[in-house]
Amino acid sequence: MLSFLHPVRAFLVPALLILGLFAVVSPASGQPARPIDRAVLDGALAQAADLPALRSLIVARDGVPVVEHVFDGPSLDRPVNVKSLSKTVIAALTGIAIDRGVFEGVDQPIVEILGSRVPAGADPRLERVTIDHLLAMRSGLERTSGPFYGRWVTSRDWVSFALARPFVDEPGAGMLYSTGNSHILSAALTRAAGRSTLALARDWLGEPLGIDVPAWQRDPQGIYFGGNNMLLSPRALLRFGELYRNGGVADGRRILSEGWIRASWTPQARSVHTGDSYGYGWFIREMQGHTVYYAWGYGGQMLYVVPDLGLTVVMTSDPDSPSGRTGYVRDLHAVMADGIIPAAK
Repeated sequence: MLSFLHPVRAFLVPALLILGLFAVVSPASGQPARPIDRAVLDGALAQAADLPALRSLIVARDGVPVVEHVFDGPSLDRPVNVKSLSKTVIAALTGIAIDRGVFEGVDQPIVEILGSRVPAGADPRLERVTIDHLLAMRSGLERTSGPFYGRWVTSRDWVSFALARPFVDEPGAGMLYSTGNSHILSAALTRAAGRSTLALARDWLGEPLGIDVPAWQRDPQGIYFGGNNMLLSPRALLRFGELYRNGGVADGRRILSEGWIRASWTPQARSVHTGDSYGYGWFIREMQGHTVYYAWGYGGQMLYVVPDLGLTVVMTSDPDSPSGRTGYVRDLHAVMADGIIPAAK
């Protein structure tokens, strides 16, 4: 593989690795990786280079990286703030907790796990909120994201604050994207397992995937932030995406159950902002006739998986620039839909 590490965006080396010309073998199957169209992929790189906020791009076909490019910023092995892509990692840890018996299942009420952490006088509807509702952003609780975010993260107790939000919909109803849902899950993981979310992430994902999971932000009670500011390198994100593409197995070792992958990639709700479906930590959309699963963090921290084409794609961006309301995420989607996916077809 060729690595492109020159910081100047105009410097795009046209000689990409083309799998059809080299004896490259997929690490998961042991079979030759499928070829990819060089000219189309060159066009996708040029399209990506025109996006000033984009920091890095990795494209892997059948587990083999065919593009590893740093446009600006740190190397591909340096952990960066993946923002709300953290929610997808928390969802994976939740699935492992269920597989290991730490949680009973997705229908377990959250108040059973949190016990005394539930604020006194909480709305009785809180007893109906389950792990499933938190994962799929259907708790019905008023959001702690968007205009509500600042007041939440400056509160003295993030978990109690999130649980005490008024219900603006019924549990299990429509999608209300809220970082508080994922943070409640982080608190539940910590309480049920008797270990920090950081320790679980290192043990359940970091060690088996061979990736570094640095410590990240915690709330005033010491709970690791369940939906934001996790630090992972672009190559670590690639390994995480490959875990899902390979049905929960990495290097011959099962980490996630196949059933959890299916549930995570099954539409559970629909975003009113994008129109895309949402599973457990993953958005779902169609691109060029192919189902694409993607994790999305503020600023344009993206992880795409296209199973039928064997594609796993990582994009990291300036974490301080908005991506949703500015249309930047549409630009990133366009690099996928107009360049990378056609190159794999």
